[in-house]
Amino acid sequence: MSYIEVRGIAIKYGGNPILERVDLDVAEGALVTIVGASGCGKSTFLRILLGQEQPTRGTIRIDGAVPAAQPDADRGVVFQRYSVFPHLTVVQNLMLPHAFEAAPLTARLFGAKRRAARAAAGAMMDRLGLSHAADRYPAQLSGGMQQRLALGQALLRRPKILLLDEPFGALDPGIRRDMQSLLVELWRETGMTVFMVTHDLSEAFTLGTRILVFDKIRHDPQAPHAYGATITYDIPLKGPPPADPQEVQP
Repeated sequence: MSYIEVRGIAIKYGGNPILERVDLDVAEGALVTIVGASGCGKSTFLRILLGQEQPTRGTIRIDGAVPAAQPDADRGVVFQRYSVFPHLTVVQNLMLPHAFEAAPLTARLFGAKRRAARAAAGAMMDRLGLSHAADRYPAQLSGGMQQRLALGQALLRRPKILLLDEPFGALDPGIRRDMQSLLVELWRETGMTVFMVTHDLSEAFTLGTRILVFDKIRHDPQAPHAYGATITYDIPLKGPPPADPQEVQP
């Protein structure tokens, strides 16, 4: 049995089909990259996996069960626009996942729980290279630092599935490469299943263990919006290169 099973997913907006006939099986621990033309339903597909939107038709199973019909702790998400809280400092943003887990109603921590959350946030800041910016607010950070913060916040929730919607698209090339390396490193360590939308084909082929291409294969010149997009190519890949040259097999 596959870890994630998608069967016959379709969704419409205002009567216009966005996705149709989407079928997919994904193994646990895969890093799936998703490409396709703008407007062909890639981000919509992520929102369906997240539980942020419900399909018009079709079913999804995660580890054999129907997922919650709303975002939950098992599914983390990072968008291109930095999904962090602007009124909280770096360390406060990174303590927040523990706060919501320990005190869902108030998100306030005290005593040992607060010390544990602060320690976990400190460890993540070290990994992200943000320790020197612990007391800064997001507006005081560069774009790359903000995106590292968003990724760290999502990972501290310990999600089983991480959904990334163009997370590095607005970053400079050098920062983008650093973020790609960090993502791969954390993916290897955690064993989580990742879905990543990108418009960069090189990024998709380099990072993914599998690439999905979304496109519209049915067209009606008299009714250009009559049909939705689906998965037109599903290509297995070797995945990202080993982090250590010694891992390369002869």
